[in-house]
Amino acid sequence: MNLNPKHTEAFRAVIESGSFEQAAARLHLTSPAISQRVRALESQLGNALIVRSRPARATRMGQRLMQYLKRTKLLEADLAAELAVQQDAPLTLVLALNADSIGTWFFPALSEVLIRERVLLDLTVEDQDHTYSLLETGLAIGCISTEPKPMRGCSAELLGVMRYWLVAAEDFRERWFPEGLTRKAARQAPVVAYTHKDTLQSSFLLSKLGLPAGAYPCHYVPGAASHFNAIRYGLGYGMVPELLLKAAGKKDEMVHLAPARPLELELYWHTWKVQSPRMENLSRQIIAAARKILK
Repeated sequence: MNLNPKHTEAFRAVIESGSFEQAAARLHLTSPAISQRVRALESQLGNALIVRSRPARATRMGQRLMQYLKRTKLLEADLAAELAVQQDAPLTLVLALNADSIGTWFFPALSEVLIRERVLLDLTVEDQDHTYSLLETGLAIGCISTEPKPMRGCSAELLGVMRYWLVAAEDFRERWFPEGLTRKAARQAPVVAYTHKDTLQSSFLLSKLGLPAGAYPCHYVPGAASHFNAIRYGLGYGMVPELLLKAAGKKDEMVHLAPARPLELELYWHTWKVQSPRMENLSRQIIAAARKILK
């Protein structure tokens, strides 16, 4: 079956932008023209591909098509690089990563590999429990996730363990937890989470103190560096990666509120089993480099 590239381009633009209007602006077309091309593609495949919601999202068949289109584009780019006179044409890598990986080990571990292999990054930052869904919907060709089970057609390789500690600034601890981390004090002390999807802090407080989410005040500060800054400047307390605490050193030394109870998360590299030789090689290097830091 031959797919019309104009039709698939319109479909991808709608899914990636979230609306027919934004897709039209991206492709310099009208919204009716985008809609017509998507309908023609749906008619050819005999399935609805887009849920007409806000934002627009792919149906299950649409997700499979997005996966196919992403992988096809990667294979074409790889082939073009091999056929180029200078066989070092860059390879664009569309990945879904969690903020803590980007903010701690990802670039120290992989910068040498990415530079050597001439990789251009197209990163989506999402909570580690939700990056998996971006691979599933075809919006990424690889992801780092806490999910150990690979989806159909993919592989999952253990990268290592991210260790977290519940910490606060000294002044914050003296103000809110003078008698230690107690249930009564934790109901009043503000927590710093990344986003509303972040469950690191809420899971810990539920298991240790029996406090459900919503039983205490909470800041939402996305990004590893911004999240850490909010804690070290005394806005609240929260889970911080051990790698970030070590990098900060004595100058930003934090107080451990639960020194005997670190939280450890296993991280996995998910990608497709069938991929270009260049991507297969890159995946092996990503796994090896990550394991040197995430022991």
